[in-house]
Amino acid sequence: MKLDILAFGAHPDDVELGCGATIAKEVSLGKKVGIIDLTRGELGTRGSAELRDVEAANAAKILGVSIRENLQFSDGFFINNREHQIEVIKMIRKYKPEVVLCNAIDDRHIDHPKGSSLVSDACFLSGLMKIETKLDGEKQEKWRPKQVYHYIQWKNIEPNFVVNVTGFMDVKEKAVLAYSSQFYDPKSNEPETPITSKNFTESINYRARDLGRLIGVDFAEGFTSERYVAVENLSKLI
Repeated sequence: MKLDILAFGAHPDDVELGCGATIAKEVSLGKKVGIIDLTRGELGTRGSAELRDVEAANAAKILGVSIRENLQFSDGFFINNREHQIEVIKMIRKYKPEVVLCNAIDDRHIDHPKGSSLVSDACFLSGLMKIETKLDGEKQEKWRPKQVYHYIQWKNIEPNFVVNVTGFMDVKEKAVLAYSSQFYDPKSNEPETPITSKNFTESINYRARDLGRLIGVDFAEGFTSERYVAVENLSKLI
């Protein structure tokens, strides 16, 4: 299956939190979108890998994505090396996305910038014909996405561009809250983490509302780009 957009996240819920509304909007426009999780989030304070597998599948249904896979890298300990790059390259060549979305370039959790650089490097290497990969015994053809964009996570990184996601925040919030083990729950007796506070849950909405305010719409999500973002003409700008 060829995808238009392939979003990578170091952990299940990274994609939903970083660009869930953008994905929901692209799906509504008829784009084929997929998600690849690098790890199962097994080191998370709350929940378990098995529970997060279920939550990730439910979130994928809410977003309406075409596929979701998990590479089962070691949470907290995967690195940007040849072994891990090859596995990501296999996914890029399998789905041949035009656009790849990946983790924030800098963030509180160490896996986020690691995942960011790993996927970005793999996108480049995937276009080199002398790097040979096989999937299910079949030799894969080289493929390089046209664009690589990084969504924004914990830190307030200044975006290079923003996407108007007005009308899609409800889908994003439902997808995020599908990970009920991870976020605010006043009835939970599990340890508190930076993302289990009510403030964090509310920040999903108010951060998007603030970015939207800056461009004159209700809600927006921000991204950073590895190269200039071009427009056809000035009238295409919001």
